[in-house]
Amino acid sequence: MTVKKTFPKILWLIFSSSIFFILLYFALFYYTKKAEKQVYNSTVEQFHNEVNKLLEVNSKPILVAINNDTNWDEFVKFITTKDTKWYDETIGNELEIYEADYLGVYDANMNFIIRTPTTKIKTIDFIPKNEMELLNKVGINKFYLKIPEGIVEVTGAAIHASNDPSKKNTPTSGYFFVVRLVDIKYIKNLEKLTSSSIMFTDTDVNLPTEKHKISSLHILKDSNNQFVGEFLFKRNFEVYFENAINILYVIIGAFIINLLVNLIYTRKLVYYPLDLVRRALESGNKKAIKELKKTTGEFSHIGNLFEENSNQKVELIKAKIKAEEGDRLKSSFLANLSHEIRTPMNAINGFTELILNTDTNETEKLEYLQVIEKSGKNLVGIIDDLIEMSKIDSNQITPNLTVINLETCCNELYETIKVTIKNKAINFKLITSKTPAEFNIITDDIKLKQVIINLVNNAVKFTEKGTVSFGYEIDKYTENINFTIKDTGLGIDEGNHKNIFDRFKRVDSDISIKVGGLGLGLAITKAYVELLGGTISLESKLGVGTTFYFSIPLKYSIVEHITVKQIADIDSLKSDGELILIAEDDNINFLLFQKMMQKQSYKIIRAVNGQEAVDICLNNPNIDLVLMDIKMPIMNGFEALEQIRPIRPNLPIIAQTAYSSSEDKTKIEEAGFNGYITKPLNRENLFELINKYLDKENQYEI
Repeated sequence: MTVKKTFPKILWLIFSSSIFFILLYFALFYYTKKAEKQVYNSTVEQFHNEVNKLLEVNSKPILVAINNDTNWDEFVKFITTKDTKWYDETIGNELEIYEADYLGVYDANMNFIIRTPTTKIKTIDFIPKNEMELLNKVGINKFYLKIPEGIVEVTGAAIHASNDPSKKNTPTSGYFFVVRLVDIKYIKNLEKLTSSSIMFTDTDVNLPTEKHKISSLHILKDSNNQFVGEFLFKRNFEVYFENAINILYVIIGAFIINLLVNLIYTRKLVYYPLDLVRRALESGNKKAIKELKKTTGEFSHIGNLFEENSNQKVELIKAKIKAEEGDRLKSSFLANLSHEIRTPMNAINGFTELILNTDTNETEKLEYLQVIEKSGKNLVGIIDDLIEMSKIDSNQITPNLTVINLETCCNELYETIKVTIKNKAINFKLITSKTPAEFNIITDDIKLKQVIINLVNNAVKFTEKGTVSFGYEIDKYTENINFTIKDTGLGIDEGNHKNIFDRFKRVDSDISIKVGGLGLGLAITKAYVELLGGTISLESKLGVGTTFYFSIPLKYSIVEHITVKQIADIDSLKSDGELILIAEDDNINFLLFQKMMQKQSYKIIRAVNGQEAVDICLNNPNIDLVLMDIKMPIMNGFEALEQIRPIRPNLPIIAQTAYSSSEDKTKIEEAGFNGYITKPLNRENLFELINKYLDKENQYEI
């Protein structure tokens, strides 16, 4: 009887336990599917938004460039003159800038004028007229088009004069189109940009979906908003749920057997994990999720899912905070940029207006022009910082290693900066090195000097009175050159130390507001130091002063003699006339000389350093005049003059220098140069000097 009475109870227990487990199973299955759907949908939405943003980024450079080109008076003039030479030298050379396969220009009557294609596109005129009519309203538009070569991405803009940047207030002068062929290269670039695979089709079909992948569909439309093609972006979806479901099937059988064998573990194996699941679902309790992961079987997997979901939420919150901080900083930066640009522009426009429209004497005009010049230089400095930061962000800057004398470099910087701050009550010192460099070193001369100048100028800027000093020491054990720039100025609060090298951030104070700036100087400085393979840090105390430390690798160099080509091997720019040697290491400056002198009858050859200038002058008696840059690698202009003058005493040698103080002028004259010209170059002064010393009656004599 006992057995009979007990057996129904056992059967009831088994049945009730089975019912309970079945309910548990479906609950777990439901929550697994729910979690799967939630994670999948969230990931798809995030991927879709990311693709759209990256496609906007991909089109942004073209939109900016085409807006600049079509808002150009010279381009408007070209529509009338159809000067193909101008077009080929300017717009026609911009295929690489736009990374495009075709550039096309139409006049105001929508008639084709000219094109610049690559070999990929043979079709000449394919832009629809209705798109040009649309550009009269919107100014700039992007669409897709099917041509014989395939589908192309077309960005068009109406051409207007520069006095109407909105492109809506004056009649359209013409139309300019930038075309990119949607080919394998185009798709590969998009795949690299979006970190995804791309399926492209020019027919509107239901594209199949794949398991364990997320996708985003981007439809391509023409100027009439009609379907042209579509991109299907795909990326692996790394969260898998099949194992969880399979484990659920295994658990249902194993649990029933285990329930019959050991009922006492019911609470441990069922109730407690379910309670953890409940707590995790209700409140996202981290402790519950951690304990759930420690359990066995499906509950552990669910714990991993909860943890992953929780981590994603944390990352989303962090990303949101970072984005909001970035937006705040960028908004602050843009406001500061607007203020910094408007300040000099206000001075330029205001004082120009005064000169043009008011009765002013010569003294007042000179004073106003000096203000305009200073404001212009400030504006150029702002633009230079923005361009430099942009180059750094796009990894366009690489170190240009040269051989320099570190001691001479520091002395030159000291003398140059000392002149610029002579009106401030600052004791400016160059610290003599206890362990000077034994030989010349190899580094990027320009960037090293810029780092020192930035830090010294920053110290001077925030030091009303006191001491500013800089110097270096050689550390043979670590093989580093350690630089120190110290001031007794305003100082930096400790809370701002970690952000001092961040771009768009600036320590706010009365002095910082007074001196202005975009807050990019130290960010550029840090980027340069790291580019040179070094590190930078600071120590500062509010009201006491600041010390910046930076180190770069120590690399000694042994200078070898440079072999120079004879005059017969050097290409000259003119076929006849006097022969002029331009000793200039900077390509841009030499290009400027070329452009200034291209209409003259002179023959021009170049030396890229002082040693090469000496060799050319000594080996070639046909040199009639030398334009000698003072600052050059291997051998500077003063050293080159000392070697040339004894052998060629009657050769006119004119110094060209970026330094223009009275001390520099005296030094140049005492060295024995016939004359000098300062940078930026003045064309009239240049030809006045050249004509003077190439005139035999005025020829230099000892």
